[in-house]
Amino acid sequence: MAQQEKFSCSICLDLLRDPVTISCGHSYCMNCIKNFWDEGEKKLPSCPQCRRTFIPRPELLKSTMLADLMEDMKKTGLQAAPADHCYAGPEDVACDFCSGRKLKAVKSCLVCLASYCQKHLQHHHDVVPLKKHMLVTPSKNLQDNICPRHAEVRKIFCRTDQKCICYLCSVDEHKGHDTVSAAAERTERQREMEVSRRQIQQEIQEREEDVKLLQQEVEAINQSADKTVEDSEEIFTELISLLQKRSSEVKQQIRSQQETEVRRVGELEEKLQQEISDLKRRDAEMKQLRDIEDHNQFLHNYPSLSPLSESTHSTSISIRPLRYFQDVAAAVSEVRGQLQDILGDTWTNVSLAVTEVDVLLSQPEPDSRAGFLKYSCEITLDPNTVHTRLLLSEENRKVTWMDQRQSYSDHPDRFTGYSQVLSRESLTGRHYWEVKMKADIVDVAVSYKNISRSGRESEFGCNDKSWSLDCSSDRYVFTYNSIKTSISGPRTSRIGVYLDHRAGVLSFYRVSGTMTFLLHRVQTSFTQPLHAGVWINDVFGGSAEFCKLK
Repeated sequence: MAQQEKFSCSICLDLLRDPVTISCGHSYCMNCIKNFWDEGEKKLPSCPQCRRTFIPRPELLKSTMLADLMEDMKKTGLQAAPADHCYAGPEDVACDFCSGRKLKAVKSCLVCLASYCQKHLQHHHDVVPLKKHMLVTPSKNLQDNICPRHAEVRKIFCRTDQKCICYLCSVDEHKGHDTVSAAAERTERQREMEVSRRQIQQEIQEREEDVKLLQQEVEAINQSADKTVEDSEEIFTELISLLQKRSSEVKQQIRSQQETEVRRVGELEEKLQQEISDLKRRDAEMKQLRDIEDHNQFLHNYPSLSPLSESTHSTSISIRPLRYFQDVAAAVSEVRGQLQDILGDTWTNVSLAVTEVDVLLSQPEPDSRAGFLKYSCEITLDPNTVHTRLLLSEENRKVTWMDQRQSYSDHPDRFTGYSQVLSRESLTGRHYWEVKMKADIVDVAVSYKNISRSGRESEFGCNDKSWSLDCSSDRYVFTYNSIKTSISGPRTSRIGVYLDHRAGVLSFYRVSGTMTFLLHRVQTSFTQPLHAGVWINDVFGGSAEFCKLK
């Protein structure tokens, strides 16, 4: 490399072509030194290296000896001193002052509107007036800084027309417009961009926290599933002679649902990771734009930034007690106590409890009747539970209090103490239903199936197995475990009930037209499937009907 530099032109940095040696002893390509002196024709001709001046301008004669030497070197394949990566490629900004093969520019001057390699930039470091020029990262778009109409540098930004203009434009066609310096506008836009970046960084942090919660959720699901499998196997061992086949089915269902829920959490985690990556990329783009030193380039590129889109991430992540599959164990315990019904409705409860496991259930309660109707279910009443003072009609959806007792057959599930009835359907998951009342006093309730059927403890709300809303002409009263809560609100003929069994939410609403108004909400932990129910006061009579909502 040292040998190559000895025979390279210090102007073009390539091997000498038609070499000439001036009187100071330095050698150059003939065209390079001629162009150098022609460009500075108002100054005395000087040597680019030692700065020695010549009066008059020397006559340039080809150095025969050096020319022969260059030919010999070319034959040996000796290349130019600079490495290939120093030369400007198609995507690079080239030095405007290199002759022959141009080097990469290291800086562009916003005053000279030219780009310079390291060598030709030296004047901006050595000459005092040039030191005041503004040097920026090399740019191919320097001419965009010049007003095509006035050939002046665009140093002003017109906020009215959202464009960079020169001083003459500001007093001519843009007179009276809202104008500021390009630097001031850049500062304002960069301040806006920093606000967006902080928002992005906050969202990144929030999503990273959600990812951590999801990872904890996966561990909790696995722990709960493992414990439930263990408990279920212990129960089924006691009933091995009758329930071996059912035990295997429950285990398979739990594992299948466990895999499904873990996969769902994994998919959401992957989505959050992707959003984090997208936000980081967006942040990097903003940082790259922020680091552009040329105000005009910054303002030119700023509109290309798309506005920060609202996150599609709408699921709230929360950690809940480790009881994802506990409903399964509860259902299995019920099976153990009802061996004769093992192949009937009770087994359905076991299957439902498994399939209803849903990790991401902490969704907000609907805020409109239309939202509730997405969870609407058709409730039918169980003839085996209806009190003999209640007439069952309308496809088993309506009960009316009667003076004469009805001739229902005896059944252990029938209410005998209070004029009540339960639904045939056992409810887990999310459900919504409405009860239309034509009575002065009606209780709208939910209850476990194993509520007592006689005595004081069988009344809805007067035990720890049922939750009841007493609707009368002048008040509402919520009752659970004999504890009463008075609720104010106008009289209504229709009550809406929303149940989120897994989240432990039970809400009662006053329905008026297409609107719902919250009367009372319960947050608890349900340990068994629930059944809808109603009670009609035996003094005032009347009717209650479970509405068809679909």
